[in-house]
Amino acid sequence: MSTALVHPLDIDVLGADTTITSRSIDRFARAHDASHYLLIPDAVLAPRDAAGVARAFDAVRAAGRTLTFRSGGTSLSGQGVSGDILVDTRSHFRGIRVEDEGRLVRVEPGATVRQVNTRLARHGRKLGPDPASEIACTIGGVIANNSSGMACGVTENSYQTVDSLLLVLPSGTVVDTAAPDALEHLRDAEPALVDGLAALRQRLLGAPESAAFVRAQFAMKNTMGYGLNALLDFDDPVKILEHLVIGSEGTLAFVAEARFRTVKVRPHIATGLLVFASLADAMAALPGLVTQGLATIELMDAASLRVAQGLSDVPASIAAIEVDQHAALLVEVHASSIDELSVAGDAALHQFRALPLAVEPALTTDAAERASLWQVRKGLYTAVAGARPSGTTALLEDIVVPVDRLLATCERLIELFEEHEYEDSVIFGHAKDGNVHFLLNERFDDAASIERYRRFTADLVDLVLGQGGSLKAEHGTGRIMAPFVRRQYGDFLTDMMWEIKRLVDPAGILNPGVVLSEDAESYLHDLKRVPTVESEVDRCVECGYCEPTCPSKDITLTPRQRIVLRRDMAWAEEQGDTELLNELRADYDYEGVQTCAVDGMCGVACPVDINTGDLVRRLRAEEASKLEDGLWDAAAKGWGAVTRIGGVALTVAEALPAPLVTGITRVGRAVLGADTVPLYDAGLPRGGAKAPSPASPADAQAVFFGACIGTMFGAEGDGHGSRDALRALLDRADIPVVVPDEAGGLCCGTPWKSKGHLAGYDRMTVRVLSSLWEASRHGELPVVCDAASCTEGLHVMLSKSLAEYPEYAGLRIEDATTFVAREVLPRLDVPAKLDSIAVHPTCSTTALGATGALTALAGAVAEEVYVPDGWGCCAFAGDRGMLHPELTASATAVESAEVAAADEARAGFDAFVSANRTCEIGMTRATGKPYRHVIEVLEELTR
Repeated sequence: MSTALVHPLDIDVLGADTTITSRSIDRFARAHDASHYLLIPDAVLAPRDAAGVARAFDAVRAAGRTLTFRSGGTSLSGQGVSGDILVDTRSHFRGIRVEDEGRLVRVEPGATVRQVNTRLARHGRKLGPDPASEIACTIGGVIANNSSGMACGVTENSYQTVDSLLLVLPSGTVVDTAAPDALEHLRDAEPALVDGLAALRQRLLGAPESAAFVRAQFAMKNTMGYGLNALLDFDDPVKILEHLVIGSEGTLAFVAEARFRTVKVRPHIATGLLVFASLADAMAALPGLVTQGLATIELMDAASLRVAQGLSDVPASIAAIEVDQHAALLVEVHASSIDELSVAGDAALHQFRALPLAVEPALTTDAAERASLWQVRKGLYTAVAGARPSGTTALLEDIVVPVDRLLATCERLIELFEEHEYEDSVIFGHAKDGNVHFLLNERFDDAASIERYRRFTADLVDLVLGQGGSLKAEHGTGRIMAPFVRRQYGDFLTDMMWEIKRLVDPAGILNPGVVLSEDAESYLHDLKRVPTVESEVDRCVECGYCEPTCPSKDITLTPRQRIVLRRDMAWAEEQGDTELLNELRADYDYEGVQTCAVDGMCGVACPVDINTGDLVRRLRAEEASKLEDGLWDAAAKGWGAVTRIGGVALTVAEALPAPLVTGITRVGRAVLGADTVPLYDAGLPRGGAKAPSPASPADAQAVFFGACIGTMFGAEGDGHGSRDALRALLDRADIPVVVPDEAGGLCCGTPWKSKGHLAGYDRMTVRVLSSLWEASRHGELPVVCDAASCTEGLHVMLSKSLAEYPEYAGLRIEDATTFVAREVLPRLDVPAKLDSIAVHPTCSTTALGATGALTALAGAVAEEVYVPDGWGCCAFAGDRGMLHPELTASATAVESAEVAAADEARAGFDAFVSANRTCEIGMTRATGKPYRHVIEVLEELTR
């Protein structure tokens, strides 16, 4: 394991705008993707624009090196890893520009599909490609792999919906394929390329059998090899090049920008699950279902249904099946209007009832029921990959065959699982396209397992090609199938692919070993090791779904990177590489532990339900000194006094010159450590008000849990804070409440849990739950909290304690936003609304499912409710924003820029709101605007 560059690149050639790093923590963190391959780059580059990429090409070529582009890292076939130079295209290429009322959109390669669709949604449009990884996969990867998905098929994928590309060729030539003089420019800069592409087109047209084979291959979903159909579909060399780049997996050019033709969203949807007694019955019904024009037809085999029955929220109709040879098809009807959906749904049900179904068919438009059905389909990956033995890798593979051969293919696949002893393997996927996925758990740390994988792959290749299919439908050729391209296409067409590679990239600097390989064993090289590390994260499949939501992603590490670096450190220790181990450990404390916001957003996105914050909290607990643990345990005993003292300190600090107080805290941080002493700045508020007095009226309808942060931090400006506002609203709505006897000394426990002080957390847990149990009259009354993060903290406290204290199972804890929206708002009158209001949802409202209530309350007080597209966790995270203000600054950069632009466009919002005091402080610091709790605004407008 090298910890230094072998052949440094010429910094002068790269230019000052391109960052380059060879730190071990950077190289290893970015080495891992969702595939079962692992290569460690010598260096990571991060150019800022197309010119920077061109300079990187020059530097790499001059040094005799190669490079690979890396963006979202959701690729499953090894096309995003490199043992040489890795180019980060996600850090700076994130631009999105909507044109022509959403009919067109210009996107840079680092933006995710979800981010683009979020901006298109207001126009009723979306991208055609709809990959399941849309939360994390980037446009660069979507184009590189010609990604499709559940509904787009071969008619709305990248190949069909890209309008133009801005390309950087390996020579450094930049080509805008939409430019009127694009062909003239390309001919002047790359005459051999233009002539070569024209000659290849003529050669293929002159071979009718080969041309027919190409058309048949690409009439299916097919991402195997280069898209030779471009030679048949276009006669303009520019358009041929453009469409060859689509699906080329970063081996031909860099896409600096893509312009897509978008598709209309059909927002009215009905979902149903058709359960058949056998796979044969399901496949027999498939052709008729395809002709109905259903938006999705997703297959699940018998093994999938057995796995689904183990899911916590499996629908009763599936739970009741005694699964034998059953199979199911998840279907959807999409429509532009409710009336259209009603007609289409009735027609579909009429057809369904004529099928030999094992369960009565039904279609539902209910959001919760639809989500439950999709959880059956999407939960398969979670259940199988998450339960795999430690040390194994989850391989999610995909193939495609003609629809009429899907039954024979699936039946033989099931036999192959048995023959090669792959247990718990499931088959699911896009049946209407003849495209299915299957999941294997394999370990690559012993020769026997690798040999088994080799034999299975050989049988798989025979099966798919024998059925006239393609070895890759959606996930790209990558490294995994590159050696089999010649087997699938034959010598004539494969030689043409090699000629395309040499025409566009004559020096071979782009992503070697991907798409094409003449080494028959290359798919068995560089297989990923997955050493056991910690129980909290061993389930991680390194897919990267967690990364876009992570507040530290642009400053230190993401949850995936925190996990893989633990694996890399374990591997280094096992191999005796103490130099690497010490280097990684030295950087990991700040980057991996101290700058994690432990906000839980990664757990919301994770397909195998990992909250990386659990790992970080345990690491903090291990690092905490006995003295520090003792101090926090003592704080738990007298928490009411601690919060009052903290509030007084902030009030005193506000009265003093800010530079003086900041200077004092800087000295304290220098002596005691930046992770111990918070940094004061003038953006912090004065101290808060004292806790509410105990009360227990006989006719109480709820328990009022005033968050202790209301004592620590005062309200913005002249406001009274969310505690007082909530109490006033409850009184105004004639809802009497219980206030626990020791309210001032109660806390949700987050300060202890997030820092890893477990003794204090346990002490606070016992006190809080027993107090709330009595105050709620043994669960009769709901507990309402005025701060969303504290509400979430109480939920976590309760869930983690039920095994030890099952008597508290009846406690009901609710955030003030949901309680007020449901119980209080109908009893109030808002005489005059504000014109516009900006809303910051929080990680806690997301985790609690309360963001809808937050925006509903905002809608009750303002005519226009603005939620930034790029909102995310502010990373203030209790005191984390004071310990590491650079973390909050990075986490809020995108959202604050959006808010500033929107504020200017409206000549100023009337209010800025959120649902948690510390988040409001973080957003106020980031934007310079006065963020308050939405309940405060509601209270003021209803006086």
